[in-house]
Amino acid sequence: MRQTDTTHSTAPWIAAQARQLLSQQGHAWLLHGPSGLGQYPLALALAKAWLCEAPSADGACSLCPSCHAIEVRTHADLCVLMPETTMLELGWPLSEKAQSEIDDKKRKPSREIRVDAMRDAIEFSQRTSARGRGKAVLVFPAEQMNAITANALLKTLEEPPGDVRFVLATESSHQLLPTIRSRCLGHAMAWPDAQLARQWLQQQGLSVEDASRFLQAAGGRPDDVLALHASGRKAEDWLRFPAAMATGETGFVRDWPLSELVDALQKLCHDAMAVQQGATPRFFELKPLRPGTGPTLAALSQWSVALKNSRRTMDHPFNGGLMQEALVEQARTALNSIA
Repeated sequence: MRQTDTTHSTAPWIAAQARQLLSQQGHAWLLHGPSGLGQYPLALALAKAWLCEAPSADGACSLCPSCHAIEVRTHADLCVLMPETTMLELGWPLSEKAQSEIDDKKRKPSREIRVDAMRDAIEFSQRTSARGRGKAVLVFPAEQMNAITANALLKTLEEPPGDVRFVLATESSHQLLPTIRSRCLGHAMAWPDAQLARQWLQQQGLSVEDASRFLQAAGGRPDDVLALHASGRKAEDWLRFPAAMATGETGFVRDWPLSELVDALQKLCHDAMAVQQGATPRFFELKPLRPGTGPTLAALSQWSVALKNSRRTMDHPFNGGLMQEALVEQARTALNSIA
């Protein structure tokens, strides 16, 4: 899912977790859990509170010059380590060297955290604090560090300078080096109450129907709901999706990014398998099947494997349009197999 920025009001479950973590001591936190639970907003809330000039038990004041500097992405004591694609998406400035290389078309923005950026972060951690409140390094998504980058960070985590704190946020903690995980205090992201999440989403501008439908579509993950809403999807799109795929309507998803389409198809495949085995669907409102009807488990299993393979190549397809057509045809074939 595409990341969402912090222009929305802080979710109450994020604020509660921030208060909990700020009451504890430690130079490095690892925030982990599935996507869409707010790892990035929570990481930024911690960094903001650490550097705030008038912090309270609830976190940063959001009024002081330090808080303002973070809001406008210019704080001298905050180092943000992200893939360049994520930094551009969230409005963080690239280094002059990286921006120049991309502007001159020498290379595309990186999808992983580059070792050059990590070296800059290590040099940053060794400098004196500019504002006197210490320094903070935010790494997100931490699983996008390659082995060289992660090992460079490991040395600093082992012997951190006295006034620097780290917050690593990840949606795939199992991909991190065990030595990285062992040197951080771990925090599993909390799942919000569904009713509280719906109320908060309505405060962010979603209709009652969209908030409820998209929360189901996102598996209860509010940040993913905001990403779905930002993509221009409507509740009726999600309702019509299973039938459109069963009839092979490629035009229905013509403007969907491949990542969004594969994600939706994987959810549909999951629910179709659940219904076939008499379980409750999670993402769609699929009707129960009569015994001996509906798509076969064998066809659905083959479809699931094909979707996993598609996810590995969707960022670099030979032809996006052809891949989209192939994905829809796979769905039509699987959903119309006879049990």
